Amino acid sequence: MITFTVRLKFKAEDREDMREAMRAATEASRKEPGCVTYIPHFVDGDPDTILIYEQYKDAAAAEAHRASAHFKKYVVGGLYQRMLERSVENLHALE
Repeated sequence: MITFTVRLKFKAEDREDMREAMRAATEASRKEPGCVTYIPHFVDGDPDTILIYEQYKDAAAAEAHRASAHFKKYVVGGLYQRMLERSVENLHALE
């Protein structure tokens, strides 16, 4: 299982556009065969920061997600174009 979070920071004036791009990306991502979980969140007290919790069956599924048409359209062509900051945390489950 591949699990990570992505944190994206935007300007307040981009909030509604980013919300719409995130909704479209979420809907399409959840339909991917290798997607286990894709949950975007607004950070409490910071409505201009989105945190996405993602899980994929394996590395190939995560790579397929990044290569998908909807990722290129809504994430690369939308979210990434307006973000001020981006960070990724790779997670490993406790066993």
